[in-house]
Amino acid sequence: MYRDKAVALGEPARGEAAPDTDLGHLLVCLQLTDSAFPSGSYTLSHSLEGFVQEGAVDRHSLPRLLQDLLRYGVGPSEATALALAHQGAAAGDWAAVAATDRRLYATKLNREMRQASIRIGRQLLDLAAEVFGAADIVRYHREVTAHRVPGTQAVAAGIVHAAAGVPVRQAVAAHLFAFCASFAGAALRLRLTDHRSTQVLLRRVAPVIEETTHRALARDLHDLGATTFMADVMSARHERAGARLFVS
Repeated sequence: MYRDKAVALGEPARGEAAPDTDLGHLLVCLQLTDSAFPSGSYTLSHSLEGFVQEGAVDRHSLPRLLQDLLRYGVGPSEATALALAHQGAAAGDWAAVAATDRRLYATKLNREMRQASIRIGRQLLDLAAEVFGAADIVRYHREVTAHRVPGTQAVAAGIVHAAAGVPVRQAVAAHLFAFCASFAGAALRLRLTDHRSTQVLLRRVAPVIEETTHRALARDLHDLGATTFMADVMSARHERAGARLFVS
């Protein structure tokens, strides 16, 4: 009888563990970084297809390219923006969130990168508003649909993680891992690697993810911006390619 009453009240019965908040946060991260989550990230190669088209990367140089994109591209831009958006959303400082969103959008030099970021960001907010039902997600989604803010992917992710209660450090690390998994998936489809080597690649880049996470959390808005100029060049050439497997 006690067990039935506890279940009816949504409380753990005697002898059962109380809800694990840390585990709940992990489950949110796993859901948002799952390739099956329909945000559209599977359509991105993160400039890798441009490198392949120019013959500027092969299976041996692939790990170094990924590390450089993390340290000098995604880390100073996307990861930093996510951290700032998360902190702003958690504090209710929506002016700071909007400023981060606009700056990240402005620092993307290529049209395809800007368009991909806002397309996925808007899709993420739209879906997360239904999945999580949090007022903050709904609020920012309205700002995006009204074209008052761009709605970049990293800022959207920061807002969603904050609304779900995921700590900022975990949110940044999850986003960086999702980038690496997406990059590795693109490499697989571009025949730069195989399934086994892809898993080796992801495991070996883990220390760089940790390093990049730590640095992203230490930056402020004025430090936001990538310095991966070769990737920008490859992306610009990719925009004009006669045939493309990926949108970026």
